[in-house]
Amino acid sequence: MERCFGKLKQWRAIATRFDKLASRYLTGATIGCLMLWLHHAELSDPL
Repeated sequence: MERCFGKLKQWRAIATRFDKLASRYLTGATIGCLMLWLHHAELSDPL
């Protein structure tokens, strides 16, 4: 779990909380998690 937060904090907008509204911050974090998940799924796909 800590690794996930570390990877998300590499994104400047999430690390600095650039978005002041909680809904926009959550949306950015969700998009970041999806991108990390897709990247992980791409690497582990045995095709």
